[in-house]
Amino acid sequence: MPKVLVSDPIDQVGIDILSQVAQVDVKTDLSPSQLVEVIPEYDALMIRSGTRVTAEVIEAGRNLKIIGRAGVGVDNVDVPAATRRGIIVVNSPEGNTIAAAEHTLAMMLSLSRYIPEANEKLKQGKWDRKSYTGNEVYNKTLGVVGLGKIGAHVATVARAMGMKLLAYDPFISVERAEQLGCSLVELDVLFQSADYITLHIPKTPETANLINAAAIAKMKPNVRIINCARGGIIDETAIAEALKAGKIAGAALDVFSAEPLGESPLKALGKEMVLTPHLGASTEEAQVNVAIDVAEQIRDVLLGEPARSAVNIPGLRPEVMEQLKPYLLLAETLGKMVGQLAGGRIESLNIGLRGDLATNQSQPIVIAALKGLLSPALQERVNFVNASIEAKERGIRVIETRDASIKDYAGSLHLSAKGTLGEHSVTGALLGDDEIRITSINEFPVNVPPNRYMLFTLHRDTPGIIGRIGSLLGESNVNIASMQVGRKIVRGDAVMVLSIDDPLPENILNQIKDVSGIRDAYTVTL
Repeated sequence: MPKVLVSDPIDQVGIDILSQVAQVDVKTDLSPSQLVEVIPEYDALMIRSGTRVTAEVIEAGRNLKIIGRAGVGVDNVDVPAATRRGIIVVNSPEGNTIAAAEHTLAMMLSLSRYIPEANEKLKQGKWDRKSYTGNEVYNKTLGVVGLGKIGAHVATVARAMGMKLLAYDPFISVERAEQLGCSLVELDVLFQSADYITLHIPKTPETANLINAAAIAKMKPNVRIINCARGGIIDETAIAEALKAGKIAGAALDVFSAEPLGESPLKALGKEMVLTPHLGASTEEAQVNVAIDVAEQIRDVLLGEPARSAVNIPGLRPEVMEQLKPYLLLAETLGKMVGQLAGGRIESLNIGLRGDLATNQSQPIVIAALKGLLSPALQERVNFVNASIEAKERGIRVIETRDASIKDYAGSLHLSAKGTLGEHSVTGALLGDDEIRITSINEFPVNVPPNRYMLFTLHRDTPGIIGRIGSLLGESNVNIASMQVGRKIVRGDAVMVLSIDDPLPENILNQIKDVSGIRDAYTVTL
């Protein structure tokens, strides 16, 4: 009989489901070394946020088939290490949607009516009504940053309470926003117009400290900010200083850049600040929902069935998976690249299968491309199971084409993304040993392997441009790993592809764009 280790507290209903097919051992509060010591005997591991599943744990888990995270975020799991070992990682992307949305609304109302401090004062024997005159949310403007499942539910309830709705989400369609009663606007417009701002986005390099001093300077002095999404999206020092200076009216935070929250200027603030210890998913119903969801997936995988919310491996038959695995990685890589090149709100994605690839099963390749396209913004919210649904909800038109007559490589994949900022394309192929090569950028021929950090330029092919770009990067201590230029005619338009060892520092991209002869420049993180 298979064995399952449950290393964090989960609802008993989850354990009961697992017990149908496996021996279940509940061992909480294991140290990292203890987990490494015991994991070799288990076929599955079920966790919440407390257990860190490191590469060392995964390497020791020689019998592991699946890791189940009872919740959304998988930051505490080394997903790449699990993928390399062929271990499925699953989560519960929808189990705590209602809990997180309701906590957001509770925080907004508590902040508006000063409920936490009024409660504390009354318990201290002080009957003080004058100090706690609040504000109604009715007829106020709520700015929703991120219209995923949680943000959409917050918007629906807020609309029922009579609030006006603005939304920013570069991956949502105007039609979808209008269905929710939201006017889709740019982020600066939302900052300038909203009376309340609520965040429902993952933490990525692009969203880290999204709410900072510069953003706050654009907001109304009566704005109130709520964050029940991820710590680190808000610059906590900037928020504290803005509240002290009266630049904003209030803030309610459930998540923090470092948890548990230690010494912080946030704790010294009064009724204008509401703090809770990451309670967004802490309802009895949510804990039951995520326990059931993940336990069922672990049970199914142990019985040889596919998982419905795998974050790293699509739900395909093993023989199909083995055949297409290299092309899935190619498709996901190209999707990440073309989405970042196109930028803005993506309206359509054209996926062209060429050569021998045109005769293969296409659905998993299309899903992998969509996962790559959406993952820079959605992070753990998108996987091989829900990529198509997420794309449809965001109004992204997916077009699939096949052309077996193109024989530049045995099989190649061409992706073209059209968005509000223009259209860009990339082509890639597999070389020997399934090594990925980027073979064209915007129809300019190149031959480069993908790299973690890449810089692309569109420029006029004139002497000196390459040297000037190299000098700018050198002055900023950015090391170039490789460089290649693709062109069609001498001294015509060309693209330059640079693989760099570190992220590009702020403002360098604008300096590159200002170089004479440069038409445009883009950074891509893979």
